[in-house]
Amino acid sequence: MSELLRAERLVKEFPVKGGVVHAVSDVSFAIEKGETLGLVGESGCGKSTLGKLLLDLIPPTSGKVFFNGEDLSLYKGEALRELRRGMQMIFQDPYASLDPRLSVGRIIAEPLTAHRIGDSREERAAIVRDLMEQVGLRPEFYSRYPHQFSGGQRQRIGIARALALNPELIICDEPVSALDVSIQAQILNLLGDLQRQRGLTYLFISHDLNVVRYLSDRVMVMFLGQLCELSDTPSLYESPRHPYTRFLLDAVPQPDPTRRDENRALLMGEVSSPVNPPSGCRFRLRCPYADARCAEQKPELTELAPGHFCACHHPLG
Repeated sequence: MSELLRAERLVKEFPVKGGVVHAVSDVSFAIEKGETLGLVGESGCGKSTLGKLLLDLIPPTSGKVFFNGEDLSLYKGEALRELRRGMQMIFQDPYASLDPRLSVGRIIAEPLTAHRIGDSREERAAIVRDLMEQVGLRPEFYSRYPHQFSGGQRQRIGIARALALNPELIICDEPVSALDVSIQAQILNLLGDLQRQRGLTYLFISHDLNVVRYLSDRVMVMFLGQLCELSDTPSLYESPRHPYTRFLLDAVPQPDPTRRDENRALLMGEVSSPVNPPSGCRFRLRCPYADARCAEQKPELTELAPGHFCACHHPLG
């Protein structure tokens, strides 16, 4: 596989009354063509902000994003819009992300109209109906409105809209978190099928580790704006090296609670404020292994095994 997207030392800070929110702090990674890279972490850790930075929906405070080798910061206006055709997003809320005043056909056709794809309204309508079939919606629903669909159907509309420009990369920002479990499985299977059929690349953002494990080739773990661990999926789930990753995995509900592992540990304490994050390792106030070095020195993301990176002064064995 070859590299599709690369983030270099991304930082995003939001000024607020009384200080600055350190939403994303010095994050670097790459996504290979055709893979699904999962991104997990607690609410408020910066996952969605990072996704928006990658699409240049919000400008970084510092750092760069490269898409197909092109530095996004060098593109403006029409040139940036043209480059962005290759990158799309599926949003968390399948209702709030759809304009209730527009029919499904017009919603899916919006990207086609904006980028002047199709020589006529009829040609664009034909493209939209084909997209609806691809995501499991009946083409005769073309003139219906979002409120006439279930949550799962509305998310299929959002997926069809994301596919309209035939992108290479789709950032999936918690796309199934608002859906029932049975509908989640249907949407995940659809995303997998579309990836195989179209050669898509996904960044899949979620707080649900079971969902991420099902779909992802590699997984990144994020805590308070920084990356803790990055590895292929089997290695991360079977042999996590960062204590935070271990706590997250131990917190996953078990099908049979009577067979709970006695060695499982619960993560204690509250997440520190991103306005005033701890010095050194940002996880140290919740970590049972923290010492003076953790307070003084930020751990760097280091390769502990082939393809397995961890940012910790005391990685697990």
